[in-house]
Amino acid sequence: MTDTTGRSSKRKPLWLRCFQGLMSLTILTVIAACILLAYLYTTSLPLADTDRNSRLLDSQGQVIATFSAGGKESIPVQLDHISPDLIAATLAVEDRKFYDHFGFDFKGLGRAVIVNLTRWDMSQGASTLTQQLARNLYLSHEKTWTRKAKEAIYTAQLEMKYSKDELLQMYLNEIYYGHGAYGIEAASQMYFGKSAKDLDLAESALLAGIPKGPTYYSPYNHMKNAKDRQKIVLDSMALIGKITPAEASKAYEEILPLRPESQRRTVEAAPWFRDYVRQLATHQLGISEAMLEHGGLSIYTTLDMHMQQAAEAAVNEGMKNSNGLETALISMDPRNGHVKAMVGGTNYVGNQYNHALATTRQPGSSFKPIMYLSALDSGELTSTSKFESRPTLFHYDNNRKTYKPKNFGDKYWGEIDLRRAIAASDNIYAVSTILQVGADKVMDLASKMGITSELKPVPSLALGVSPVSPFEMASAFSVISSGGQKVAPVAVLRITDAAGRSLYEAPQAAPVQIVKPASAYVLTRLMEGVFEEGGTGNRVAKLIKRPVAGKSGTTNTDAWMVGFTPELSTAVWVGYDKGKAISTQDARRAAPIFAQYTEKALENVPPKIFPIPDGVVSAYIDPASGKLAAPDSPDKRLEVFISGTEPKETLSGQNNPQASAPADQAERQAEKKSWWGNFKRWWME
Repeated sequence: MTDTTGRSSKRKPLWLRCFQGLMSLTILTVIAACILLAYLYTTSLPLADTDRNSRLLDSQGQVIATFSAGGKESIPVQLDHISPDLIAATLAVEDRKFYDHFGFDFKGLGRAVIVNLTRWDMSQGASTLTQQLARNLYLSHEKTWTRKAKEAIYTAQLEMKYSKDELLQMYLNEIYYGHGAYGIEAASQMYFGKSAKDLDLAESALLAGIPKGPTYYSPYNHMKNAKDRQKIVLDSMALIGKITPAEASKAYEEILPLRPESQRRTVEAAPWFRDYVRQLATHQLGISEAMLEHGGLSIYTTLDMHMQQAAEAAVNEGMKNSNGLETALISMDPRNGHVKAMVGGTNYVGNQYNHALATTRQPGSSFKPIMYLSALDSGELTSTSKFESRPTLFHYDNNRKTYKPKNFGDKYWGEIDLRRAIAASDNIYAVSTILQVGADKVMDLASKMGITSELKPVPSLALGVSPVSPFEMASAFSVISSGGQKVAPVAVLRITDAAGRSLYEAPQAAPVQIVKPASAYVLTRLMEGVFEEGGTGNRVAKLIKRPVAGKSGTTNTDAWMVGFTPELSTAVWVGYDKGKAISTQDARRAAPIFAQYTEKALENVPPKIFPIPDGVVSAYIDPASGKLAAPDSPDKRLEVFISGTEPKETLSGQNNPQASAPADQAERQAEKKSWWGNFKRWWME
């Protein structure tokens, strides 16, 4: 039969129609796949959680820590700084075909899909390293079809945008190894106290097995589980030919040098300083916790990592076998107030309390320089002022109260001058001074110098009975070092958001002159005597190869060494949290920590003498009388004075207005024949 057009109506065979439909579907699928791949390639990956964390940067602009919830600790490391054994162990047990697939193990994935569909749940998985990385970076660990779909998309994007080595490096820096350690470097440091590049086969196999179940396979929690998992990893490596069965057996039998959990330390740098900056940002600078943890901020600080490492090393060395003893070290630049190093305790993992900020510790005799500065600046005392060092009952409050202090070891020296009183830390001299100067004046000056804790106007204030913090003491002593100028402590210089926009800039505060430069210099010279023969710091003087001034302090529960150079003002405290009495041996830990830190922190800085300001004169005095020494006196001593306060009478009883000279002239004459004098002249000239 024909139609009206004259063309015969013939239907295409079924097989041809099926073939054409299949080809069309294939072409559409290919086009759709190409469009999808192009879309995935050109679409940016979401911001990873680690990228949302704010960063803490040191004074050189290097990232030293991140702010994250849950105590997450991570130390990024390059792939070539990771042990090849660790890399091989991880691939053997987690993803043997990592370098051969495109992010998905389709054989394993198919098997898992069949099981999941049968059970109608998500109990089975076949995640490659790339899939695990996508999940850790961008997703939660919930077992839902939606999360799986997103994981597949992100996996494909990661494979498109990064090389295999880059993906492996990202994975090893991101994966969780338990106890707050994220990434292999953090885990290696935590478990074995060594870098990831130094891990041997046995250590690598143990660590490679932990991510499967960080709690269950933790050697700290379940050593048997950890060893069983280690054997699985070693057998897997032997099965694919990475090691021999004999090597696997030998590694399994190896006794692991696991760091005791009690000695486990944080892996991030300057943890107490990080917490201090967090407190500043959220309580004073208007940054919320949410913004700090997820806003991608960059917080630029004053911390000097070389000095911080010197501080941590000094504390670790000085607190060996300390049996629960705690410590603190805080160091700042007196010239600009920049906080350069902060250690808040013996072990951050065991105790996060920042003792550097604790306002509950008695400074003891380390408080005396603040009082003596008040006396010198007011003209009440000079370097040669004398008091009797003997058991004394003091009357105060209009004779209504009495106070009877004692010297350490009941040692008394008779009539002594200020230099001897500071060097020997004489308590009788100190109380005599505060009663003459007035406690109110001392408290007023202490407040101006940076002591914000409450002080009590009693004679014992001279002996440091009012609690203060190490931070306050370092701040106060920086005033002495900087020639009587007060500069507010600074830890945060600026804060920028994720786009680089400025959110905060530290104000440029001008220094405030609170005492005469000459007063600060005279006290500095007297405090240098603490590290000379007869001084309480003499036993550590050989550790410091530069001019340094300071003052020790000891109570029944606290030991201090607070001191300074022209570049650093540092306070070190040692004691127990619960106010337990410290032994004489433990009280001696503070000074070596101070000395070791100061020398190491400034090892790249040439020694400098304290600059001599105007208004200072030097004169040879007779130590016994405090009068000007006769030219032929065998015991004369060069002493410095605020101009106008120097003695005028010589031992012969006659005035000699020409006996004093500007400090720099007299000191140069006295030091002509000394090596140190020659060095100082060379440096200053």
